[in-house]
Amino acid sequence: MQHKKDKQQEPSALKHFIKSDSTHFVLGLVFLMFSVYATIAVVSFFFSGAADQSRIEGLSLFHWGSINGIENWTGTRGAILSNMLLNDGFGVAVIFLLLFLMFTGLRLMKAKYVSLLKYFIICSVLTVWTSFALSFFFGNFFQDTAVYIGGRHGLELAKIVTLNLGVPGTFLVILLVFIIIMTFVSSGTIPFIRKLFASVPVVRKLFSFTPKSKKTKTETQDSEQEDSDAITVDSKPGVQEKPEASYKPVVDDGFEIIIPKADEEETFFPVYPEKPEKEEPRPAPIPSSGYNEEEADRLLQELGVYDPTADLSKYQLPPVDLLKKYSQTDTQVDMSEQNNNKNRIIQTLENYGIKIKSIKATVGPTVTLYEIVPEDGIRIAKIRNLEDDIAMNLAALGIRIIAPMPGKGTIGIEVPNKDPQIVSMHSIISSRKYQEAGYELPIALGRTITNEVFMVDLAKLPHLLVAGATGQGKSVGLNAAVTSLLYKKHPAELKFVLIDPKMVEFTIYSAIEKHFLAKLPNVEKPIITDFTKVIDTLNSLTEEMDSRYELLEKAGSRNVKEYNEKFVNRRLNPQKGHKFMPYIVVIIDEFGDLIMTAGKEIELPIARIAQKARAVGIHMIIATQRPTTNIITGTIKANFPARIAFRVISTIDSRTILDGQGANQLIGRGDMLFFQGSDMVRVQCAFVDTPEVERISKFIGSQPAYPTAFILPEYVGEHKDKSADDFSMEDRDPMFEEVAQLIVAHQQGSTSLIQRKFSIGYNRAGRLMDQLEKAGIVGPTQGSKPRDVYVLDEYQLKQKLDAMK
Repeated sequence: MQHKKDKQQEPSALKHFIKSDSTHFVLGLVFLMFSVYATIAVVSFFFSGAADQSRIEGLSLFHWGSINGIENWTGTRGAILSNMLLNDGFGVAVIFLLLFLMFTGLRLMKAKYVSLLKYFIICSVLTVWTSFALSFFFGNFFQDTAVYIGGRHGLELAKIVTLNLGVPGTFLVILLVFIIIMTFVSSGTIPFIRKLFASVPVVRKLFSFTPKSKKTKTETQDSEQEDSDAITVDSKPGVQEKPEASYKPVVDDGFEIIIPKADEEETFFPVYPEKPEKEEPRPAPIPSSGYNEEEADRLLQELGVYDPTADLSKYQLPPVDLLKKYSQTDTQVDMSEQNNNKNRIIQTLENYGIKIKSIKATVGPTVTLYEIVPEDGIRIAKIRNLEDDIAMNLAALGIRIIAPMPGKGTIGIEVPNKDPQIVSMHSIISSRKYQEAGYELPIALGRTITNEVFMVDLAKLPHLLVAGATGQGKSVGLNAAVTSLLYKKHPAELKFVLIDPKMVEFTIYSAIEKHFLAKLPNVEKPIITDFTKVIDTLNSLTEEMDSRYELLEKAGSRNVKEYNEKFVNRRLNPQKGHKFMPYIVVIIDEFGDLIMTAGKEIELPIARIAQKARAVGIHMIIATQRPTTNIITGTIKANFPARIAFRVISTIDSRTILDGQGANQLIGRGDMLFFQGSDMVRVQCAFVDTPEVERISKFIGSQPAYPTAFILPEYVGEHKDKSADDFSMEDRDPMFEEVAQLIVAHQQGSTSLIQRKFSIGYNRAGRLMDQLEKAGIVGPTQGSKPRDVYVLDEYQLKQKLDAMK
């Protein structure tokens, strides 16, 4: 029996050995060393190949006889190996295969993340093509040398193709394959070739019969640099502004079409920005909470600046390759669509006696903005009332009229494009604007109509309310916010509290529990789904907030940024309770479900955090698909000045979110309005799919982590004391459920109301009210005022009563 058991354990031990991190590291190190050794051998062969070739000709790599006089730097094995790779293989192009082997080793060692399949395809194609091209162009020059520049593979392939297609045909094949390779490697290849053909005089003459609209488009594209213009987004707190270049082809009499250029993409280097040393004098610490000036300077000189990332010093930011790159060509304008829309807008306005001076269009990823200037004496309200008529004539969904445009003397009409473009998260993260942003908590939301990357700083907002109907992009928007933070922040600088009543949206972030997530002590799941745990967590955050305020007061700091600067400069004494404070971002998906379940028990701590937590680095993002007044209450709206509205069904819902209409006129699929103060910006939300988020989470989760998640202060909820210990269902009044329904229906906890409706005495009505309080349906007495009702509707009451039973 023991022998059988040992046999069953052998495969599992072997499987564990194969999957072991140590095994992968050693194997990767072997690959890396071999690729370095082979590269040195190949380089040496160019200098010693002529002398060594006669000695190693015909020998196998496994020949172990002694050979004297080998001049290759890597000895006999290296000389034979380099001869096989260069002359018998692919020539100089073999360097691509060695490069792939090197990347494979680094991937196995987890020193660098690369897509092996992607690099294998690229390196293989480049090896074959380079070998072929070098043999075709330069093979004759190396006939009498020790090195075949393209190897035997390239020589034979060049002979076969030349015999069948001739020299011109072979040249065209090499050029065609090169263009195909560059098309997949660089997104700038297609526009470059188009411009190259467009600039050839012969091509221009051949196509001189092009219709007027097409000709105008070509001419204006050639002169795009001359007609460039700058577009700026209105400034708002926490929103970065940056002028974007665009070009304006003149299409018709007085009609301009502005096609904004996307800001330039750059290679994404996942490194932390250097923090410039500040030259201004540091404030003196408070003696009771910090070191004296001499002691602080001595510690700073001896130990240097405190590094909060030291515990995870090898942590790497996610590479941009984890995000899907959608192939997007240059913005191509359907001239017929733009002219048809323009003519229909003008015709509709003229039908109602409204004439215009000028009209121009700005083409965005999903929406085109038409700006019109009406004749003098035309009332703006008259144009605003024609929204439905213009929508009917254009046969388009999501027409929105902005009358007047903020800061301009024009009226805007937003019309959806027939062929909308996908705004990928890859293009946002790779953009210069995102990489150079100096925000504390940068959230990249997408692109505006002017194709500008739209970013906000959550630290300055300081909280964000997201609302919209089901399936309009809220979850994608939340994932975009989390992703943009993960690409910028170290685990020591940021923690998330993820609350997911739907139980399915945030589970993909469980892999980063020990890096980025915060939770209550003795709680297993890092993603909070149980509403009782939600109440405890929110109240725990209020205790964390109060604790941080006490530390700020002792340190004499106004906000968490000033406090952390003092701490890293050794101005605060850790033995007095001081510590580095990471930002905490609380994200609640489907806030409406929590309000229905727990009512004011949820709303009150949220309101308290929203009112006070900004200075101590705690910020909130809450989302709901039910933007009604009993969900988004006045208290919530007052403390969430920054809001995002995805498409909603009714104007009432739009007014609840934005204090005005507009969200009901969006087209869905990530189309949204960002509202802050009095300004509204239409943005196409960046698309990040679930597999992309999973890859990011797995990449972060595979790295060394903290022993546990960030632990919040322990909180014992009052609702736990109001349960079965104090209230027994057997002792309740027979009228208990009827009275509970009455109180919930009237939302008024009044003893006199119970007396009047049920014709009972004061003593019995008082006992019923006490039972309702113990059951958690109403709050404590408030003197002459009615008690607060904690249950909002009959559905929530039924859930509570069923739970009590």
